[in-house]
Amino acid sequence: MRAVVCASFDDDDQLGVGELPSPDLPQGYVRIAVRAAGVNFADTLMVKGKYQVKPQLPFAPGLEAAGFVTEVSTDVDGINVGDRVMASVEHGAYAEEAVAKATNVYVIPEKMPFVEAAGFPIVYGTSHIGLVHKLRIQPGETLLVHGAAGGVGLTAVEIGKLLGARVIATAGGQDKLEIAKQYGADDLIDYRTEDIRERVKVLTDGRGADAVYDPVGGSAFDASLRAVVQGGRILVVGFASGTVPQIPANILLVKNITVIGYYWGAHRILDPDLVHGSFKELLQWYADGKLKPHVSHVYPMEDVKLAHEVLTGRKSTGKVVILTADTNKDDA
Repeated sequence: MRAVVCASFDDDDQLGVGELPSPDLPQGYVRIAVRAAGVNFADTLMVKGKYQVKPQLPFAPGLEAAGFVTEVSTDVDGINVGDRVMASVEHGAYAEEAVAKATNVYVIPEKMPFVEAAGFPIVYGTSHIGLVHKLRIQPGETLLVHGAAGGVGLTAVEIGKLLGARVIATAGGQDKLEIAKQYGADDLIDYRTEDIRERVKVLTDGRGADAVYDPVGGSAFDASLRAVVQGGRILVVGFASGTVPQIPANILLVKNITVIGYYWGAHRILDPDLVHGSFKELLQWYADGKLKPHVSHVYPMEDVKLAHEVLTGRKSTGKVVILTADTNKDDA
């Protein structure tokens, strides 16, 4: 099968389109004819050997796939050949075929294009469980979202508004803030030119934010400690800034702040029922027109290096997607 081939743990220059054997189909798995694959920061780390998972070389990267089911193992119920699905996989989505554990495969609405479905699982799954079950956002609360034009950040803005929160969005530059505004952000902070703590205080009449959704880390996290209310909550989602913050416990103590560490991928094992319930609600919201996934860049497999560059260079908003096969308007 045609696939993006990672032949060594090095920089993106070693990536290229080649041939790999079609993956075996273990029990409990389904085979997908992939039409599109979501691009994630984890993919850019995996091909360099810097991710917590190191597949056996050579392999195809890619954690998110969307396409048609072509084969189902004998012990799988509820998923059928021909179903249009999205799936999260350990790797292998940048290819014409992928196999996915059946519990990580979801039938998508007929009106959902594969390009949108390919970038849906990780960012929407992360924000939904993060906001509903970890931060427990309540209507009327003020939610501060960092990296608000990125993959998870933009979905946090969108879902935060659906939950009834007032959303303050931070991002670098007016163009990115405009995207956050289109997705419902009530107030905008350009961290390049504005002090996050001071602006939050002004926007909330000195009170501060009730909760913070932070996929950025670094100085954004430091500002959050001083921008939340007494008894505020901060959800640590990632470190897109490249800097892992060192948390001063004295501030947590004095302000009674709760900091929650959160890795969505672990919940597929720790609490699969929670994940399934989350996707049931998310896909219903999509079917009802309440969610509008934003994909800023779409590339063929041959341009995988460019796709990674756009993501790591922060030139994208929402999601970047790779097309893994020729598609038409009906299935793209």
